[in-house]
Amino acid sequence: MAGTFSQVYIQFVFAVKHRESLLQKLWRDDIFKYMSGIIANKNQKALIVNGVENHVHLFVGIKPSICMSDLVRDVKNNSTNFINQQGFTSHKFEWQEGFGAFSYGHSQLDRVYKYILNQEKHHKKRSFKEEIMII
Repeated sequence: MAGTFSQVYIQFVFAVKHRESLLQKLWRDDIFKYMSGIIANKNQKALIVNGVENHVHLFVGIKPSICMSDLVRDVKNNSTNFINQQGFTSHKFEWQEGFGAFSYGHSQLDRVYKYILNQEKHHKKRSFKEEIMII
């Protein structure tokens, strides 16, 4: 068989440094669109990028040719530069070190997509800190 076929779906989660609530709703969508562009430029498929004031979820159809850590590093580095260049925060913006990565099967795509889409509603019931302690 010629070529490579894969269906690898990864949800990445990472937080603002010290889990500060710095991702303001006013410009949050601009950041998410920018992150989606970074993912596309790395020849990966951003299924959805969303989050709340203190963390972000990236749901990506990822090819086996890329290292997950490299992708997240590039998204974090480039989005940090974008946020700082745009002056969205009053002081230097930084992401917290590290990230979570969770894999899903094709049958779970819709459920995970909806979960990420509804982050604001979800976190009114359970904080990010409470949720991350469960994992």
